[in-house]
Amino acid sequence: MALRKIVTSKDPILRKKSRTVEAFDEKLGILLDDMKETMYKHEGVGLAAVQVGILKRAIVIDVGEGLIELINPVIIKTKGSQEDSEGCLSFPNEFGLVERPNEVTVRAQNRKGETIEYSGTGLLARAFCHEIDHLDGVLFVDRAKEMLEPEHNRPRRRRFFDRLER
Repeated sequence: MALRKIVTSKDPILRKKSRTVEAFDEKLGILLDDMKETMYKHEGVGLAAVQVGILKRAIVIDVGEGLIELINPVIIKTKGSQEDSEGCLSFPNEFGLVERPNEVTVRAQNRKGETIEYSGTGLLARAFCHEIDHLDGVLFVDRAKEMLEPEHNRPRRRRFFDRLER
């Protein structure tokens, strides 16, 4: 595994639509492993391949319940709504108030190409939406009702990462 460089907000690749993954091979496995390591190193809860400069429909997520890898994910069901602060590894120290569905069901493939489904609420639902948006070139700043000062998000992030370290 290797750390990958995270693409930041100024890079136009973040606005491009990612391509469907067709080869479920060792190269994809290496990408997913590198994305996982990069996400954990930077204390993120999700990372899309485009954020490491690869236009493939692949994401990794961990909101404290274990790693989820999604290839070619599609949101198939949503319910309710939630509004909370949101940030992004590609936008260091930037946070916005974003409304997302409170419950989300996603259909995707795993690293072997098998079809899988996940359902999540709260932070997991938010992470699904945020990362899948990345695959379509949509950024959280596009959905933010307002941008927030960094200190508005710090206590929530610290509590989350303290929980992960236990």
